[in-house]
Amino acid sequence: MSIQTRFRPLLTDLSREELKEWCASRGGGYRADQIRRWVFGKRVHDFDSMHDIPAKMRGALASEFDFFATHIVRHLISRDGTEKLLLELRDGETLECVLMREEDRRTVCISTQVGCAMGCVFCASGLLGVKRNLTTGEILDQILRLDRLLPLAERITNVVVMGMGEPLANLKALLPALRTLNDPGGMGLGARRITVSTVGLPEKIRELAATDIPFHLAVSLHAPNDSLRNEIVPVNKNIGIADILSAADDYFALTGRRITYEYVLLAGVNDQDQHAEELGHLLRRRNAHVNLIPMNSVSTIALEAPGSPRTQHFVNTLRNAGVNATVRKRKGADIDAACGQLRLSALQASDIPLETGNVSRSQV
Repeated sequence: MSIQTRFRPLLTDLSREELKEWCASRGGGYRADQIRRWVFGKRVHDFDSMHDIPAKMRGALASEFDFFATHIVRHLISRDGTEKLLLELRDGETLECVLMREEDRRTVCISTQVGCAMGCVFCASGLLGVKRNLTTGEILDQILRLDRLLPLAERITNVVVMGMGEPLANLKALLPALRTLNDPGGMGLGARRITVSTVGLPEKIRELAATDIPFHLAVSLHAPNDSLRNEIVPVNKNIGIADILSAADDYFALTGRRITYEYVLLAGVNDQDQHAEELGHLLRRRNAHVNLIPMNSVSTIALEAPGSPRTQHFVNTLRNAGVNATVRKRKGADIDAACGQLRLSALQASDIPLETGNVSRSQV
């Protein structure tokens, strides 16, 4: 039985048109936009707080829909202002989302699946595999929870779909959520402020490109050749870097959005001079940006980030090859803000066995 049939529908699972239809059947289709303003703009926590909606309609909403998909299990706040939530869904599964504060930005990182099937060896999200896809409403629920952590004078400025799971493996539920984030009657975020991250599913990249909204695409590459990438990102064995780059080129051609290539630096594994030179050769003729990410340590994974000198040398090698490259600033390191870590610690406390992966330095 699916999550949709086991529980009452979520209001956020409805598109604007579906909500208009529901409201119209109760005497006022125009009420849909009022309701969405309460949900996405005015940060209410229940239907009864929507005081310009007729009491009868509020009662119908409360009897037919759930407002939230989750409740907060843990709320951690970092010294740098980053906040992380561990949320429990209505079926008992858990997921994570993060709010990151910068001087002029309030960025949230959200999940699309419970767990992950991609098996990247450095990531805590996939150590227990994938449990299920999130619904559109469950994806948006993370936005509602994080938005309500902000003071009234602040707003979410950016959304990155880089949390637990492979976003393009759940594109059917993700696309309506992205449209709501972009919709002026939803969160009203410009497409360039919404980033979708993927390990590289070529046909799904093209499907995303075919939509009418040019979201920013980030490809989690992590290696400059298939031999090494097969070890770091096991699903690459069925795909290959050439096909991923071809799909990313098509995305750029259709949308005009420069592609970001994410590259988690693993000491002694993918951070050597030859790796930087090979990566530079791959990307130098493309309109690309490389976002280098020093690995966040995970207790059950025997890999680590290189030191600052090695990281800077990698950056310099890429720049000398004509490739734009920067190092992502670490946020929330003191609260396990990297995706999957908080959920993993909670599951470990429940004595759930883990299947850990590793890449030996001798394989490089």
